[in-house]
Amino acid sequence: MVDLKFIPEFAAAGVFILSAGAEAIHMIRIRRLASLAFGPKSSPAFWVKAAAPLKIISYSLICWGLVSLLLAKPKTHNSTEIDAAKQRHVILLLDVSPSMRLVDAGPLGKLSRTQRGAEIVESLFDRVPIRQYKLSVIAFYNEAMPVVIDTDDLEVVKNTLSDLPMHFAFKGKDTNLFKGLQQAAEIAAPWNPESAILMVVTDGDTVPATGMPPMPKSISNVLLVGVGDPITGKFIAGKNSRQDISTLRQVATRLNGEFHNGNVQHISSTMISNLTQKTQQNRWQDLTRREYALLAITLGALVLCLLPFLLHYFGTRWRPGVG
Repeated sequence: MVDLKFIPEFAAAGVFILSAGAEAIHMIRIRRLASLAFGPKSSPAFWVKAAAPLKIISYSLICWGLVSLLLAKPKTHNSTEIDAAKQRHVILLLDVSPSMRLVDAGPLGKLSRTQRGAEIVESLFDRVPIRQYKLSVIAFYNEAMPVVIDTDDLEVVKNTLSDLPMHFAFKGKDTNLFKGLQQAAEIAAPWNPESAILMVVTDGDTVPATGMPPMPKSISNVLLVGVGDPITGKFIAGKNSRQDISTLRQVATRLNGEFHNGNVQHISSTMISNLTQKTQQNRWQDLTRREYALLAITLGALVLCLLPFLLHYFGTRWRPGVG
């Protein structure tokens, strides 16, 4: 039994054979009139020899394209639906430990670390086509807890970025960044390769020395954003809490990602471009058989339309009559 997906190829092959035979018969006929059409030497312009192969290929392309469109499923354009193969994801890993509520962040040092992290994340959303992504939020303290997974409701995500006391949902003392990374890895594991971005917002107050989980292939890039004063800091629970830049930069390096000190400056456009470029597919990779069929029909029809004019005006240098 013949597979239906190969019918366009068989039809194009049939047209190729028939048109090649027709062109061969046509060439035999025009030889008798060559001296009238091309002058005493009976020789056309050098490029005319390519006319017959071009017509044969054009007929075949048009046939293949039309049959492919006939068998293709109708394509609907729905802005609310995205093909699963093209789906992109963003995972926000938010530090919700009590130290994130300390007020020492921002250009003036008058924002809490949580508020400064929310500003940076919202600035990122404003500068990338965030509607193309599914958003997931994971909160971590001594453990990790998914807040929302794969949502396209931006307002829900922005609500989680507000100064909510989510640390009351955890029972512990020391912040464990690696617990959050492990939760993110588990969520992203079934996704397509290089289809997700991981963004971590933390002050790096306490980071374990060992136990970093490996990231799945679905995560194309990692951005670790540090918030909080990296020099002075604030006291909490009997110790000075400040952004540990050196440790956070080491963690970002081990994750093959980038670190950004977001205490004063927003994420640069260059860094955003580097962050998102791996998740943006080449446009040619998005083309299906339907698009290739339209291209084949267009190319074939264009050649068949132009050839008669080219043959008429540039087919030979000989011009009958008195010079």
